[in-house]
Amino acid sequence: MTAFFRFSPRLAAATRAGLAASALLAGLSDGMAAPANTAEGQRLAKQWCAACHIVSADQKRGGDTAPSFASIARRPGFTPQKLAQFLMNPHPKMPDMQLTRDETRDLGAYIATLAQ
Repeated sequence: MTAFFRFSPRLAAATRAGLAASALLAGLSDGMAAPANTAEGQRLAKQWCAACHIVSADQKRGGDTAPSFASIARRPGFTPQKLAQFLMNPHPKMPDMQLTRDETRDLGAYIATLAQ
C-alpha cells in the first residue's frame, strides 16, 4: 500500500521559507568568521610561544634562534591571514600545538599589532 501525502499550499510555503532561512544562515556562518580577538592572541602567545619567541615588549628573554613577534610582523609580505595559514600546519622547528582556526587567526591579529 502506497501512502500519498498531500501538503497544503500554506504548509509548502512555510517549508520553503524555513529551508531558505536555513540555507541563508548556513551560508552566513560558513562565509563570515567572527573578527579576530587580539587579546586572546596575546594570551595564547604568552602561554604557548614565549618560551621560544619574544612575544611582547615587556618580555625580556626568548629563545636564541626564534625571531621576535615584532620582527615577524615587520617582514615584507606579512599578513595575519598568511601567518594563520602557516600555523595550521606543523613545522620542524616548532612544536605542533594543534591550534584551532580561531586561535591561529587571533595569534595572527595579535602579531600584526606589533608591526610598529
